[in-house]
Amino acid sequence: MIEGTIIRGRGGLYTAMDDSGNTYVLRAKKKFRRMGISPLVGDKILLTPGEISDEHGWVEEIHPRISQCLRPPVANITLLCIVVSPQPAPDWLLVDKLMIFARKQLLTPLLIVNKADIDEGQETLRQAKTMYAKADMDVFCVSAKTGMGKEELLSRFQDQVCCFSGQSGVGKSTLLNQLFGLQVETGDISQKILRGKNTTRHAELFRFGSVTVIDTPGFSLLDLDEVFDPVLLQDYYPELAEYAGQCRFSPCYHATEPGCAVRDAEKEGILSTERLERYRLLLKDCREKWRDRYD
Repeated sequence: MIEGTIIRGRGGLYTAMDDSGNTYVLRAKKKFRRMGISPLVGDKILLTPGEISDEHGWVEEIHPRISQCLRPPVANITLLCIVVSPQPAPDWLLVDKLMIFARKQLLTPLLIVNKADIDEGQETLRQAKTMYAKADMDVFCVSAKTGMGKEELLSRFQDQVCCFSGQSGVGKSTLLNQLFGLQVETGDISQKILRGKNTTRHAELFRFGSVTVIDTPGFSLLDLDEVFDPVLLQDYYPELAEYAGQCRFSPCYHATEPGCAVRDAEKEGILSTERLERYRLLLKDCREKWRDRYD
């Protein structure tokens, strides 16, 4: 058997690549269905190539994953690159959800402000740096059109498995083309509603020396479906850690409680009000799911 990595999956067929760059078209053995496991782009596998007379080979084993995302369906990423742009207008709540997802998966989130060549690009960058100044997340400013910020971003990608995520239309595929000289299909913005047209339809893995990148379909909604104790939500907000134990009540949800150190820091302008308002929206959702968990 041969060691490989799944780089593409469509219609029940998987394309895998070995360390020498050879590719194989495979099907997954039925045992994976019985185990409730589906191969994902990014999976490290053992494979059996097809014989000369066969149309395909077989995925024999799937190695343990260090991370897993079901939407988009990819595995073993280490760096979650969240892309926003001035057009379409950033969905900061989606950014926060993606950050929470990344930290729950023990991934490193990274924020990329694309389309910096647009007039509003610097304003979007200012918003991002203000809101996430204390959130332990690097913010990069780039232009897929002009190449601005390209070298700095490539340096950050070294020895990482990167997954690009974010709204449709923010320029993820265009950015991949600029960074790595690819010819990934790109779209444009619907001028009627200023929303992105989704051009990436399937996740696909690309290797460039010590950098591995997974291109995924754009999406505009991510639900935090997992039900967990609402007080744990703050654990995924690094900027709140320094206030642990300083509130009058314990536990403190940092919502409406009096004597809350986080709320005091917000009033003093130390913490971003916009970010905390979105935190409280997610907290409300977590509380509702926690309350209804046995229904």
